[in-house]
Amino acid sequence: MQHALQTATRAERDGQDEQVIVASLLHDVGKLISVPNHPRIAAEILRPYVRHEVYCMVAFHQDFQGRYYYEHLGMDPNLREQHRGEPWYELAERFADHYDQKAFDPQYDAESLEHFEPMVVNVFAQAHSI
Repeated sequence: MQHALQTATRAERDGQDEQVIVASLLHDVGKLISVPNHPRIAAEILRPYVRHEVYCMVAFHQDFQGRYYYEHLGMDPNLREQHRGEPWYELAERFADHYDQKAFDPQYDAESLEHFEPMVVNVFAQAHSI
């Protein structure tokens, strides 16, 4: 929960909109079902409620996070490069490098879940076409 709150707080403090903030809060919710497939699970939950670039930010965030640890697993740490040129690349890169990766700081003063509740309600109240 702290990781989710820190990620969302960092996105909010960076001036991101509600869709990005809520997606940041929920980006790892898929881990409750499947760790390897968690990005796609979270993205599919969010898909009807966020614009395409936010969906992609969540769906492919593991490829961007791999830069920090994939080499230790014998995997390519540059998987994000396969997405370079996509219109959502910069958002996904900012999310991974400035919000998600940094959201493991036990001293970080993150907002509470209650702080984000109105944003979650607002985003989930406005379904978009899929």
